[in-house]
Amino acid sequence: MKARQLLLDMFSSATAAVSAGKCLPPFLPQPPAGRTLVIGAGKGAAAMAKTVEDHWQGELSGLVVTRYGHGADCRRIEVVEAAHPVPDEAGRRAAGRIMDMVQGLTENDLVLCLISGGGSALLALPAEGITLEQKQAVNKALLKSGATIGEMNCVRKHFSAIKGGRLALACAPARVVTLLISDVPGDDPGVIASGPTLPDPTTCEDALAILRKYRIAVPENMERHLATGAGETPKPDDPRFSRNAQHIIATAQQALEAAAEVARAAGVTPYILSDDMEGEARDVGLVHAALARQVALRNQPFARPCVILSGGETTVTVRGNGRGGRNAEFLLSLCTALNGLPGVHAIAADTDGIDGSEDNAGAICQPDSLSRAKQLGLRARAMLDNNDGYGFFSALGDLVTTGPTRTNVNDFRAILIE
Repeated sequence: MKARQLLLDMFSSATAAVSAGKCLPPFLPQPPAGRTLVIGAGKGAAAMAKTVEDHWQGELSGLVVTRYGHGADCRRIEVVEAAHPVPDEAGRRAAGRIMDMVQGLTENDLVLCLISGGGSALLALPAEGITLEQKQAVNKALLKSGATIGEMNCVRKHFSAIKGGRLALACAPARVVTLLISDVPGDDPGVIASGPTLPDPTTCEDALAILRKYRIAVPENMERHLATGAGETPKPDDPRFSRNAQHIIATAQQALEAAAEVARAAGVTPYILSDDMEGEARDVGLVHAALARQVALRNQPFARPCVILSGGETTVTVRGNGRGGRNAEFLLSLCTALNGLPGVHAIAADTDGIDGSEDNAGAICQPDSLSRAKQLGLRARAMLDNNDGYGFFSALGDLVTTGPTRTNVNDFRAILIE
């Protein structure tokens, strides 16, 4: 099997392994004595809602919000599409409608909450006294700062009227069962989509510290909202969470294990480095390149042929004005560091099918990528400095474009060493 096709097959199997249709049905709870209301948000929310409809016995209604283009054909659960990664008015209206829907429930009712990556931006309901435009500005600043997903979501929780457990409190006294597709390193359910139905151990003080760490200035009303504790979230000892339950139904580890099986079937030994790598995408690329060189040149610490797999979520501190998500940035850094090393091929892609805010999932790097780029007059190092990984791999015809996968367990990276 050719290297390029093997990389694509591993990515395809990885995303299929964490699809809602495969992972969700075993976690469905028993129908309640009262109503069943389905709510949720995320890039996988519509696919999750469709799976619930296909497997649920009994009455069902509700609303989920997903990214534009990530919808599904649901009959009983309404699907609303909104903007990601920066929230828009459609997401704000949908979040408000969800909060209205959960009012007046009883202890005999069940709220089934479907959460996946992207839900934090999609479920945008600013706290009292804070405007959507202010939240949008902070969100944009965080995305460019290099902050981790956990740090970004900590800040988001404390400027929200729905995140950080507030949605669950609005559902009380109904029982809330939350099913989650994890897009965060470490699979902490309270971090996924900023934990709208999970208690929050972080504080306003933590959110302030993060803003200061990344030198993000906020308007005086937002600063006061945190400094006075007005934005504090409900904590784990709150008794209103006691009847609730949560289950992570799909993770990056599951995706990596599925890819590993494809490699084994092709006669290539897989090694999973980690499912929760974080850090600057270009720095993570350098580390992976060093490991690949050691394998290719020394047969250490792994013997060829092998494939090195990793997941997690890197970050990009934007300094240029090029196009490209974190996977293109990782891959261009890897490519320049490998400098055409023979026998080393790689793919880096986002399992939701969208790398950052571009139209591709990721890209593929081959031993001749730099030489082909040079023939086209492209300067790889300069394009990396300009955060233009998309432009580099687009010119080579090496973008990976899948369209929305309707799931999201974050980055997928595979380095094949023949």
